[in-house]
Amino acid sequence: MLRYEFQSFPYRIMAVRCVAVLALLFSISGCSSLWPGKSEENKDQRLNELLKVPEPPELVREAAIPRGLNAIHVEGVAAVNGLPGTGGPADPSVFRDQLLEEMKRHDIVDPNQFLELPETALVRVDAIIPAGARRGDPLDLRVLSPARSKVSNLHSGWLMDTRLRHQQMLQNAIRQSEVMVIGTGPVVTRSDIHGGSDEAHQTEGFVIGGGRVQIERKLGLILRPEYQHVKMAVRLADAINRRFYFFDGTTRRGIAKATEDDYIEVEVHPRYRGQEARLMTIVGSIGVKPESSDTQQRLVELSKRLREPATAADAANQLEALGESAIPTLADANQVSNPELRFYAAEALAYLDRTEAIEPLEAAIKSEPAFRYSGLLALEGLQQHLALDALRRLMDESSLETRYGAFRSLRRRDDGKRVLNGKTIGDSFRLYKIASQASGAIVVSTIETPEIVLFGSTGTIDIPEFMFGSDGILLKPEPESPGQIRISRFQVGQSDKRAVVPNNVESVIAGVAAVGGGYGDVIAVLRKAKEAGYLKQQLALDPLPQSQRTYFRDSEETEDTVAVSP
Repeated sequence: MLRYEFQSFPYRIMAVRCVAVLALLFSISGCSSLWPGKSEENKDQRLNELLKVPEPPELVREAAIPRGLNAIHVEGVAAVNGLPGTGGPADPSVFRDQLLEEMKRHDIVDPNQFLELPETALVRVDAIIPAGARRGDPLDLRVLSPARSKVSNLHSGWLMDTRLRHQQMLQNAIRQSEVMVIGTGPVVTRSDIHGGSDEAHQTEGFVIGGGRVQIERKLGLILRPEYQHVKMAVRLADAINRRFYFFDGTTRRGIAKATEDDYIEVEVHPRYRGQEARLMTIVGSIGVKPESSDTQQRLVELSKRLREPATAADAANQLEALGESAIPTLADANQVSNPELRFYAAEALAYLDRTEAIEPLEAAIKSEPAFRYSGLLALEGLQQHLALDALRRLMDESSLETRYGAFRSLRRRDDGKRVLNGKTIGDSFRLYKIASQASGAIVVSTIETPEIVLFGSTGTIDIPEFMFGSDGILLKPEPESPGQIRISRFQVGQSDKRAVVPNNVESVIAGVAAVGGGYGDVIAVLRKAKEAGYLKQQLALDPLPQSQRTYFRDSEETEDTVAVSP
């Protein structure tokens, strides 16, 4: 079995140790062939140099580099069933062979006949496992038909249980890992989301949040060659554990463990769950030496650097790495007039769970797009009730990405879920109504979780005559009841379904689900109504703040620009 994530490090370590042991044995035995032409004294000196503990660096990052922050691509093959005759037989191929083997392994009766049905489609499935993922974490799955497939449309299909693995080409052969992701769920096609006549959009789609991670992604630090020593690894781990620890029941436990002379395993601290890249940045900014009388001088130097735009971000990271002793310094910088410097200080304070961070973070999120992504993440994890209030206020902003970004941060919080009061529609997605002082808007999510969010007053869907949805859905005004819409669904081999609902957006969404429509059908109805001009309010897909935006400093500060990352 392949050992992904570890690769050749244990073998290299073993080789180094073998060389060291041989050198020691040859030195003791007096063999001169190991260092020809050298005296016994020189050989002893060389051996002592190899065993000497390196001098500790100032910061962890000077001695080690992070490992495990890369994403892992996994893939597999599966079957989609429940299609209204838009599937097709799977032609002989390597994908069909893989799927048949998988189906036989799980005792599927007559898999060949199953793959010939017009209600079934063979598909390829892939996903991305992020850094720090834990067993059970949800993932979005991408689904697509192989080239030259007879499948015409994946709309309304259900992805059957699928198992995804990491694949690599090793020694001219494809090698697979163990199962890393399993998944199942309803397929939403690109055609549902974007419309148009592109046939490729009908045979490609997503299962939103339908995957479940089956492995634990480990983080770690690899010591640079000049620092590779068991005592140095332990010293670095001790420095990290002085800053980051948590209580496992009644036991205090640090997040770092030196497992080799060149490797330190790092567990994700609960405050940085979902922020693994930031955690490793702060870990690298930790001072190796324990706090002492020199710490005050270091705080003074970092305070100066925090007031210079070119060095402020790194200074804030080092102060965050110092922990509680840095709070007064960060709080002072939190009052400066420069918005960039104030943001870096407030962000660090947020990860130290300080309420002083809330007001400047809220102001930065409102006024500066480059700080919006990181600012919302900082507020999201700040375990203070005042942070909840700030996120609720941000949902009144005119910027839709600010509103929805704040909503998503609220939804991820345990206390936020209780105030949002969403409801499940048709067992396939969640619908939220959010009171907002800004203009009405409808947000549809196609990532992370299937949800529709109605901000403020979203008005009505005014259909003059009729409008076709997807998969046999028809909407038309009820002639004898003004302000009402009749929603009908006609499918071959099934009884017709009808529902009469008010023409407001919330009721129409519920009506489409009442006649058997899924999340993709609801998205298609809203999109078509907007395209036809029947829906006046704003309709947006995933309007979220973006990372890696550039912050443009004022000319009086500097002519440089800086890319702001999470």
